[in-house]
Amino acid sequence: MTSGETSAQRIPPFLTLGSARATASGPTETGPQPPSVPAELLAAPKGDAQSFLQNLDEGSPIASQLASEARRRERLSGRTLRRPDNTRVFTVSNQKGGVGKTTTTVNIAAALASAGMQVLVIDIDPQGNASTALGIEHHSEVESIYDVLINDAPLNDVVAPCPDVENLVCAPATIHLAGAEIELVSLVAREQRLRRAIDNYAAERQKAGLERLDYIFIDCPPSLGLLTVNAFCAATEVLIPIQCEYYALEGLSQLLKNIEMIQKHLNADLRVSTILLTMYDGRTNLAAQVASEVREHFPEQVLEAVVPRSVRISEAPSYQQTVLTYDPTSTGALSYLEAAAEIAER
Repeated sequence: MTSGETSAQRIPPFLTLGSARATASGPTETGPQPPSVPAELLAAPKGDAQSFLQNLDEGSPIASQLASEARRRERLSGRTLRRPDNTRVFTVSNQKGGVGKTTTTVNIAAALASAGMQVLVIDIDPQGNASTALGIEHHSEVESIYDVLINDAPLNDVVAPCPDVENLVCAPATIHLAGAEIELVSLVAREQRLRRAIDNYAAERQKAGLERLDYIFIDCPPSLGLLTVNAFCAATEVLIPIQCEYYALEGLSQLLKNIEMIQKHLNADLRVSTILLTMYDGRTNLAAQVASEVREHFPEQVLEAVVPRSVRISEAPSYQQTVLTYDPTSTGALSYLEAAAEIAER
């Protein structure tokens, strides 16, 4: 775009409004919202919260949800997450699109960073949605993960701090990454380039006297090309978001076969450590059946935390924020905080 007028014409009004990082009135409501615990309750002493819960008539669905959320917040209140002994590197992957890979990546990263962890998000999806959600510039003139993979640029030169979350940095993706699959084919050690960049970045941080990274999350495109293969080779753990619908189960079996192939030939340390159920709609039998089936087949990998369908989660990226900074009192924010706490305890 070369002018503000052209941009305004092509972007829907909601996105034009949401693209401003700060507005006088803040985020606006766009439709019916799920009930959430009042902010004053979150700040209330424990006794007040318990009194509130005792006085609720849980016969009402809304009151029941409020009571459930209040209990979940109490369990998280004052909880201290243990730092891992070594840097944990996650690839967030699923060959099916639209299952919440990017949303899961940025929100769990933000939750862990908010708890005091040192977190890096690497966006290797050419769409650059993780970069958008974290408020990181990723237009074509910005140095990005493309320069790291293709031109051997140091990762330290491309990472940028997230403006809304302390301790969180991001290596952005630009449109140039769309052609990286073809350019990687002719390069030496093409599958290991991201892994070497991460190792060098960790060494540079140590030399500069910075804290070591606790978590690295790599947001992948919905395919098994060389970009995703680089992510699998750089990681030790795979986090798989699964949408609670039937098609998600079909894609999961193929993804596991591909991971097994990577384990045999390129990265023997890789393992599927975490599965997160996303877009859960408790009103449908299908969602419950899918969740039950996934838990039955992967009892150790599936997190207890489940991410519901939420308007707030969907709105947050249009304000270039995670749901934890956009609406920290929402059900979606609470679910991602619970998921992050579970991951930290494993």
